[in-house]
Amino acid sequence: MPTTPILYLKDVVKRFDDFTALDNINLEIFEGEFLTIVGPSGSGKTTLIRLMVGMDEPTEGTIWLRNERIDQTPANKRPTCMVFQSLALFPHRSVGQNIEFPLKIKGVSPKVRSKRALELLELLHLPKSFYNKRISQCSGGEQQRIALARALAFDPEIIFFDEPLSALDYRLRKTLEKELVDLHERTGKTFVYITHSLEEAMVMSDRIAIMNSGKFEQIDVAEVIYSKPVSRFVASFMGEVNMFDFKCDSKGDIKIDGVEIRSSVLTKDKQKKYSKKAKGTLMVRPEFVRFNKAKETNDFQIRGYLRAEYELGSRIQYEVDTLDDSRVIIEKLREDRFKGKLGATVVIGWDIKHTHFIPND
Repeated sequence: MPTTPILYLKDVVKRFDDFTALDNINLEIFEGEFLTIVGPSGSGKTTLIRLMVGMDEPTEGTIWLRNERIDQTPANKRPTCMVFQSLALFPHRSVGQNIEFPLKIKGVSPKVRSKRALELLELLHLPKSFYNKRISQCSGGEQQRIALARALAFDPEIIFFDEPLSALDYRLRKTLEKELVDLHERTGKTFVYITHSLEEAMVMSDRIAIMNSGKFEQIDVAEVIYSKPVSRFVASFMGEVNMFDFKCDSKGDIKIDGVEIRSSVLTKDKQKKYSKKAKGTLMVRPEFVRFNKAKETNDFQIRGYLRAEYELGSRIQYEVDTLDDSRVIIEKLREDRFKGKLGATVVIGWDIKHTHFIPND
């Protein structure tokens, strides 16, 4: 994991009239890392990337590239570039002319431009014969690679990506995700990627930053965000999850309506004690919940009946309605399929090592 910051945002605010799109953003982007910014529509992702690339200026706050302040530096004066969702390729020009365009602007000689374009075609796994091919003759995946080659022709220090794979079909998107990871490793460039796709973020990133309502909720590696989210929003945004409201008794022990808790759990070192009358959320991912066999017990246990079963390719998802009218999701590999019938009474449970507690603010 890189440790040297290349780009730093300090107390950045962006307002549009009375609407605050970004609210006191602080962010360090490390040199050579692959950072993905994820969030729902309207969370501020695109506004943030426009500020970082120089397409807009912050209302308040500063942006620094190493030791140089750049928040008022226009985009064409920054050592950065962006790959757009629309790609913005020139349809009337050849592949080679598209890739060479930034070099032509810089005044690089035709011979040097041509050589560099051919090198970039090879880097992006495109045959050299594509050099004279028209953009309109290229597939969606090929156009994505051409846009990446053109971005690299700038030789930027940071490449920003604004949801570049969102319009592609699933299979091609998965292929290009892996190619982007490989390209990042081979070039050593700093990648900052914007997406609403959790899968893209999990596959590609060194770190993930979760945005919500113009703020960062959590910034960390994928495993920490998935297993130890800091809020209910992050927990639910990072995939299917079961959440239960808890409250503490006078000793600080957790009580949850409808959930049987093994008494010894509350004295284990792994169980954090909260203050009297504390409230919060208990979280457990569906893959850690299991159907109990006869006489089997868990640290946490719920009784209910099997409501539904869904095929998810290599996995099976189950829904269990509990006796207190809540619903629990369970996921199992196909080879571990539950043999019970719909409507069957079941006992489900999980252990404390798979449980994460989110206290209320």
